Amino acid sequence: MSGFSIRALDASTLPDFIRIVEKHKGIWGGCWCVAFHHAPGGPTRTPGQNRTEKERLVREDRAHAALVYDAATLVGWCQFGPPGELPARMRLYTQFGLDPPEWRITCFFVDREHRGVGVAKAALDGALRLIAARGGGRVDAYPTEATLAKRTSSSFLWAGTVTMFADTGFRPLAALGKSKRVMRREVRAYKSGSPRHVRGPDEKLS
Repeated sequence: MSGFSIRALDASTLPDFIRIVEKHKGIWGGCWCVAFHHAPGGPTRTPGQNRTEKERLVREDRAHAALVYDAATLVGWCQFGPPGELPARMRLYTQFGLDPPEWRITCFFVDREHRGVGVAKAALDGALRLIAARGGGRVDAYPTEATLAKRTSSSFLWAGTVTMFADTGFRPLAALGKSKRVMRREVRAYKSGSPRHVRGPDEKLS
């Protein structure tokens, strides 16, 4: 994480978020990182509608992410939130007979000019610390198996890799097809201090 700092996605960092999403043409066909905010069966939305929705959710404190900065430049993030905020694909818990988590880590994005230098890992550590600052609890993620990741462009590894999550203390719960896993970790609450700078996943924020 040398050289990186973490800030929460909120009204103050929203302009930086907008800037990087615009740079990447709305991300994945104009998603604007709202796909997991939508329950199954909803209407198709345009990129413009997705942008408007994302801005509204951020200002209402209903969209969360750990933003990774290289100096003053935003270079990537990890999206997280409770199931009520990110309801997409929740049927898997009924399918596997699993208790739902308090938090979900649903996706990552890394600027194309900063891939392969540890931004996703910094974003994951940052998300865990921000979750701890909000009370902690069970955290689930849905990463890709490393064997598949080796054959996959980094731009498509939007859920992270199993290896990265395992190295951060997550354990596997179930397989999602041939390529993905449900993984879980318990995060302890941290109730004081400011969650702007992140060290290790179990260390104090400063």
